[in-house]
Amino acid sequence: MRRGEGNLVPRSRLRALQQHIQRFPQAGVLVVGDLILDHYIWGKVSRISPEAPVPVVHVDSESLQLGGAANVFNNILSLGGRADICGVVGADEGGRRLLKELGVRRQGRGGVVIDPDRPTTRKTRVLAHNQQVVRFDVERRGEIKGPLQRRIIRYVESRLREISCLVVSDYAKGVVTASLMAELTRLAALRRIPIIVDPKVEHFSYYKGVTVVTPNHLEVVQAAGVHGEDDRAINEAGEIIRQRLGCQSVLVTRGEKGMSLFGSDGSRWDIPTMARQVYDVTGAGDTVVGTLALALATGASMRDGAMLANQAAGIVVGMVGTATVTQQQLVEALTHV
Repeated sequence: MRRGEGNLVPRSRLRALQQHIQRFPQAGVLVVGDLILDHYIWGKVSRISPEAPVPVVHVDSESLQLGGAANVFNNILSLGGRADICGVVGADEGGRRLLKELGVRRQGRGGVVIDPDRPTTRKTRVLAHNQQVVRFDVERRGEIKGPLQRRIIRYVESRLREISCLVVSDYAKGVVTASLMAELTRLAALRRIPIIVDPKVEHFSYYKGVTVVTPNHLEVVQAAGVHGEDDRAINEAGEIIRQRLGCQSVLVTRGEKGMSLFGSDGSRWDIPTMARQVYDVTGAGDTVVGTLALALATGASMRDGAMLANQAAGIVVGMVGTATVTQQQLVEALTHV
């Protein structure tokens, strides 16, 4: 196995990377997956409750942001690309709020379907002094019904001529099923469109034949059945997953250790993290897949796409809450490497 040098972005590659970023507006990406409404409650703590040993949060403000597949979609738009989205919301206030947030940004129509039998997935995070105190979720994780799956597949088919990359954002909330993945993989192969999957451990068997999966270091060793989290374990797990799925690449995100890219030729290439400060990793995986999708859609190699995704992740973890990266921020980050 060959191993990359793991150095910073080579000067010889900077111009090529910048050119790919300039072409982002020409790229069209369709995101399929679990739509999540991220609800943030911001406040301060000055005392402990007399009722239980828990902090009392004095609420200053609240905010709603796009999460899950919707955050991938939002990242693509923020980076200057064209995007459309498929997913499911409930017939509830959360669904209405999510659709309203998407409505301002959506370029296509019809990909988001309403399921009256499930709530809109919502994650509520309570933060005091920019530190998360507690999170509580409203969700139903069972698979969506066949008719809803078929509506999503029909919509994907209708958009294939207008896109150059397909992203599956799997948060295991019911949208991504074995049958849906099989059909998406077949459709992408027919049109020779790359398909990127942000995976969940329990669904790895669904992803056979995709172009690239982007697990974090914990997910890849769990999915491969490997013990440990050191370089040896990551190395073994990455190659096991690549061979098991028959995919072109596996891009493992490793937090403060950056990323490791496993290629079809048996190579491993390590990319050091570009984060200067880490405040919050929420949504960083969404930024990675969104950036990688735009890069591949503009004809970048997997290595160049991984370098751009690594740069974008280094920016977003320096922000608190579910955040996005702009095209200008990414250009500036490359300028200063």
